[in-house]
This record gives sequence, structure tokens and C-alpha cells, in this order.
Amino acid sequence: MMSGMSTIARTIRVQFDHRVHFTRGLFAPSNSLLQTLLAQPGRRPKVLAVLDEGLAQARPDLPGAIETYFSGLRDQLALVGPPLIIEGGERAKMSYFHVSEIHSQIERHHIDRHSCVLGIGGGALLDVAGLAAATAHRGVRHVRVPTTVLGQNDSGVGVKNGINAFGKKNFIGTFAPPFAVINDFDLLATLSERDQRAGFAEAVKVALVRDRAFFESLEADADLLARFEAESMQRMIYRSALLHVEHIAGGGDPFESGSARPLDFGHWAAHKLEQLSDYQIRHGEAVAIGIALDVIYSRNIGLLDAVSAARIVALLRKLGLELFANELLHLDPELQPMVLKGLEEFREHLGGELTLTMLRGIGAGVEVHEVILPKMLEALAELQQHYSRTNLVALPKAASGDSGVH
Repeated sequence: MMSGMSTIARTIRVQFDHRVHFTRGLFAPSNSLLQTLLAQPGRRPKVLAVLDEGLAQARPDLPGAIETYFSGLRDQLALVGPPLIIEGGERAKMSYFHVSEIHSQIERHHIDRHSCVLGIGGGALLDVAGLAAATAHRGVRHVRVPTTVLGQNDSGVGVKNGINAFGKKNFIGTFAPPFAVINDFDLLATLSERDQRAGFAEAVKVALVRDRAFFESLEADADLLARFEAESMQRMIYRSALLHVEHIAGGGDPFESGSARPLDFGHWAAHKLEQLSDYQIRHGEAVAIGIALDVIYSRNIGLLDAVSAARIVALLRKLGLELFANELLHLDPELQPMVLKGLEEFREHLGGELTLTMLRGIGAGVEVHEVILPKMLEALAELQQHYSRTNLVALPKAASGDSGVH
């Protein structure tokens, strides 16, 4: 018998190998990458392919190409049926429906922990497929094939999955490193210019908080990138993906148990803008606005020099990114910009203390734990004055003593 209280404590260490592969023509019969990744001696793993509806419409040959590819490997891998086609874009993340749809296919085809869910599509599709894979059997293998610029250089190479709920982005989700990520540059060919451009913002973001030399290379390639020149796009995607993976693997907090989120620079406003626009603003477009807002704010509070701030804004504009949205003018009942509610939602998401990354230089982020409201309102007003295509509407002014998040 024991008296009093006692504790058993042990440290559990879990190691993940995070692999991002770059290729072309993934589903060409001569490409052996999937075979190398998935085939297992003495087994015939099953593969459930989940395909983004938008990509299937743009590439009507793709579902057949996927089936043909696996038919050539039928002795090693078993594609359980034609690709499951589900809608992509943020609508796919608005309910649990598509996660359940994939779960039902996992159960129907007896996908086990040695099998694979192969997600092929944009970031939203990969979020849905990744959440389903992470929660079936407490986790089945998931291979991501991002097919957007933003997916290949940022979201698709991460370790997070999520869907939206209660009006909040990624409220339901998991941290689950994929078995592998495969960036096939050929799958970007059918993207609209708008979707290609939206991917630039995350590259600028990671350069600003992690790598000045990368920012300078983006400046040097800006004209080429604005024309979507293939080699410059591939350089940008590779370097951005590398920096994101290096942060995840070496930043000391891959599952975000702390409060710091350097790779979420500009995102507190971006997530709120997406919501306020009913997700008509693309994630990358919202991030560009959020970056511009936080760059100007960083300058306003004396962290960032004016020359650097001007360079950053100039690069965003040269890449063709809009730096203002009418949603910034939406006011709450207290006549304050509704986008500012994103600060409180971000604080809640972090678990208590507000921690935002701002800039003290290009390539140098710094954590702050409060927002000086008058300075943020000044930044909002500056965005409206210089980059709005609408008639000017006076934004409210905070009392001079206001600071923090209210």
C-alpha cells in the first residue's frame, strides 16, 4: 500500500523523418519515385488516391494517368479504385463532411497502417486528406502531392492538417508529419495566374523572418517571377520549401506547443481577412496584406527602418500582390475594424499570451507580446490611403493611451 502521493515520469522521444522530394511527371510510367517510396518487401500496400476536383477538371487526363501508373505496379502496389475526387479550395474545409467521406473509403477498402492515403491537390485538399489519414486507425501513411505554388513552397511541406469550425480557421486539426511530400513541378502547369501569384506571399514571409539573402534573390528575380518564368519559380519554391522544413525540423517546436509562431508572420490579420471575405480572398492574397500591415506597423513602432519597409512593400507590389482589401474597412458595433478581432483569436489559438512576430530587419523577426492600437490603426490607414482602389473612408482613432489587445 502506498501513502501520500507519488509520480511516475518518463521522457518519450519520437523521431520523424520529414522528406520532401522534387520531380517532374510523377505519374509517368518511367518515374519510379512512388514505387520507391511505397513498395515494401513481402507486402502489397494499398493506395487510396484523393484528387482535387479543380485539378481533375483542369487535367481530365490525370485520373486515368494515375490508374495507368499503378496498373504497371500491380504486383507491388494496389490502387484500391479510381481516384476519389473531392472539391478543393476553402469550401472543402468548411465542414467535417469530406473528412468523413475519406474515412468511409479508408474503412471500405481496409486501408491499414501499412497502406497509404495519397493526397493530390491544393493546400485545402491536403488539409482534409491529411486530417482523415491522421485520425483513421490513429494514423495511416499519408503522402502529399501539392499542386499549387503555395502548397509546394509552404503549406504542403508542413506537418499540420486542419479544417475550419466555429468561424475559425483550422480549429479542428492535428500535427501529423506526412510519410513523404512530393513536389511535381509539372502539376503547376494548369494553375491560373492568380493562384500562381498567391504563392509568392509565403516565400516573401519566410525570407523576411529567416533569410535576408533569399529576400534579395526574390528582389533580383522579381520581374521573372511576375511573368511566372519557370526556372525562377522553381528556385523560389525550392528555397522556400527548404526554409520551412528547416524551421520545422530545427526550430525546436515542430508541434507548436509554445507560443512563438515565426512562420505565422502576417497571419493574424490574414486569417481574419479570409473569414471576413467568406474566403473569397485566397490565403496567399490575405498573407500579402497581412505582411504589408505588419511591416508598416513594425516601422511605426520603431523596430524596422523606413528604407527596409519600403523595399518589402515594393517587392510585394512588383510581384503583383494587392496590399489592400475592402474587408479591412469592416467595422464592429464599437466602430473598430473587425480585422483587429484577429488579434484576440490569434491569442486564443496560441493558448493565452499574445505572441506576434514583427520585423527588426529583413531576415530578422522579433517577438512582441502587445499591440499598440493607435500605431496599428495608423498602419491600416496607410494601407487604405496608398493601396486602396475604393473611396477613402476614415478609420476610427484609438485613444492615445490605448495599447495591447482590447
